[in-house]
Formats: sequence, structure tokens, C-alpha cells
Amino acid sequence: MGEAVGQVTELLIDWSSGSEDSRDRLMQLVYDELRRLAASQLRGERSGHTLQATALVNEAYLRLVDQTRVQWRNRAQFFGIAAQLMRRILVDHARRHRALKRGGPATKLSLDESLAPGKQRDFDLVALDEALGNLAAMDPRLAEVVEMRFFGGLTVEETAEVIGTSTATVKRDWATARAWLFRALTS
Repeated sequence: MGEAVGQVTELLIDWSSGSEDSRDRLMQLVYDELRRLAASQLRGERSGHTLQATALVNEAYLRLVDQTRVQWRNRAQFFGIAAQLMRRILVDHARRHRALKRGGPATKLSLDESLAPGKQRDFDLVALDEALGNLAAMDPRLAEVVEMRFFGGLTVEETAEVIGTSTATVKRDWATARAWLFRALTS
């Protein structure tokens, strides 16, 4: 695992320097992990969802390749950005679906223990996105922690590394953000 993490970081740095070969080798190395991340994000979606994990990964890949202003630093940063892109793709997809259905059933996302320990709840993905936008307006770091932890599946340590803060701060921010989002989505 440590070797693969180091290899991912090395390829990201080479990609930042303009190596398309490194970008292609990186995608081969991380594809399975991106697919697991996509499957995790799709798990709570409505039945009959037209977007599959492979399509989500492919769309995210196309958007990742277009990231020309990102200075890639490490694996955690890469997966954080990939998670943000996947979230945006899912929200855009949910909004299109909602517009087509004109008030049809909301696209659901399971927030399981992330917001309410011990309880599994479903929330509208568009409502979650709007709540995250409101949270970001109040405290951008809290919203970033949610994106990294919940959508990106990053550990506390990886999140701290990406954001550039301590693990204690991430733990505190994660608890605060979960409580805030739980109140916002259940009121």
C-alpha cells in the first residue's frame, strides 16, 4: 500500500509537470479505487438510476484531465478533487432528472452514520448540495471537510493533509459540520 501511495504521488507530480504518460499510468493505477468511490457515492441513489459507477468514473476522469490549474501534491488531494467532481456530476444529474420529472421523486443519498450515528437516513442529494453551499458560505473549511470525509472517503489524517490543518481540527470540524447538516436537512 505504501509503495502504491508513493507511486501515485510521484505520478501526480510528474503529471503536474506536463507528463501525459504519467497521467495515463496514474489513471490505470487508481481506476479501481475511483470506481469504488463512485460505487459508494451511487449506493444510496434511487432505484433505476441511469448513471452507473463506470460512467461516473469516466465523466470524472474527463473532468480531472481538464484540471490544468491544479498543482497536484499527493494522493489525498487527488481523491478529494475526484470526490468533489463526482459529487457535482451526481448533483447535476439529479437536477436534470428532477427537471424532467417536474416534481417527481427526489434523488436520495444515504447519509448513514455520517450525520446521525446509529440511524440510516435518506436525504435529497440536491438538498444536501444546497445545505453544503449554505455551510460553505458560513464556514468554507467545514464544507471542505464534509466533501473530503463523506464524499471523498478520506481519513481524518488524509483530510488534514489536504486542507493543511491538524487532525484534531478536522475531527472538531467534522463533528460540527455533521451536526449542522443534520439540523439543516431534518428541519
